[in-house]
Amino acid sequence: MATPIYEFAQIPRLDPAVKARGRVRRVRDAGQAPTVGVIYNPRSHRNLGADFDCGICPHVHIAQPRERGQLPQALAEFAAKGIDLLVINGGDGTVRDVLTCGQAVFGDDWPAVAVLPKGKTNALTVDLGVPEDWGLQDAIDALDHGSRVHRRPMLVSAKSEPGKRVAGFIMGAGAFTKATQTGQSAHKLGAFDSMVVAVTGVWALLQSLFAGRGNAWRKGAGMAIGLGTADAPMAHSGHGDPAMRQLLFASTLERLPAGIRPFGALRSGLKLVAVDQIPRRTTALIPLVLTGKLKGNLRSRGIHQLAASQFSLAIDDQFILDGEAFPAGDYRIEQGPELAFVAP
Repeated sequence: MATPIYEFAQIPRLDPAVKARGRVRRVRDAGQAPTVGVIYNPRSHRNLGADFDCGICPHVHIAQPRERGQLPQALAEFAAKGIDLLVINGGDGTVRDVLTCGQAVFGDDWPAVAVLPKGKTNALTVDLGVPEDWGLQDAIDALDHGSRVHRRPMLVSAKSEPGKRVAGFIMGAGAFTKATQTGQSAHKLGAFDSMVVAVTGVWALLQSLFAGRGNAWRKGAGMAIGLGTADAPMAHSGHGDPAMRQLLFASTLERLPAGIRPFGALRSGLKLVAVDQIPRRTTALIPLVLTGKLKGNLRSRGIHQLAASQFSLAIDDQFILDGEAFPAGDYRIEQGPELAFVAP
């Protein structure tokens, strides 16, 4: 988990012989303890300096991969054990790594998944309604007595590396990339989760209100967005340079940190919002857009909220997927398999 995952050529591959074995399925008898596999990331923010209780029951199997290249083998061993529950102990970045490497192991046949919110950012657990103090035993208990929340991660593939896809839940570009960099500074000051969203959001708004068009927050990035399988070009409002977008944000989550609602009334599936190089007077309305209080006629203002089965992105700058920077290039973003997440 220390190698930059944006290097598509270095995405770990599973040995074909191991992959062919697939996931062992078994039927649990009434009252029988579930078989649980835990991917534990000791480097996640809330795991630093903490001891992890591995002695809950003999049916709990722990893996602590030191690098991403060890994840496929660890997940394959879990699949061979016929796990009923896969627990990811870490933040959004750990979730991204596990879901990315797990594609070759589980395909469309994943066990139930639980996420313990132990990272600097835990947007997925906000969507799932998981409390900050949720622990391993809570997740195991919820397998039989909690709820299930179904979500499909985004799969991002580079046209230069066909067949290799990175899975994640929050993607952004333009001012979002700048906000992520600012968020890293906020982490150093002790701000995490929803507080980071608030801090970076206020800073981004101030930059966009008072900076000139050449400022990185207002300039955005050169990007071409094609919608659906036909790659239909996304419309442009006419504000600013039509080859530029001030911001792009996409997700399959339905609830986001700090209660923001960038997609308006859209909830399920793959959603995106693209912002043209909007004037300052429209920028001042952004807080109303994010809280869902400003509706209608947003497209003419340069704010495009829409759902798509998939979309392509040709971008001349870095973009962010669950906190990780990816290089400029041509990409396709689609939805992955539906996963059942365990929640309270």
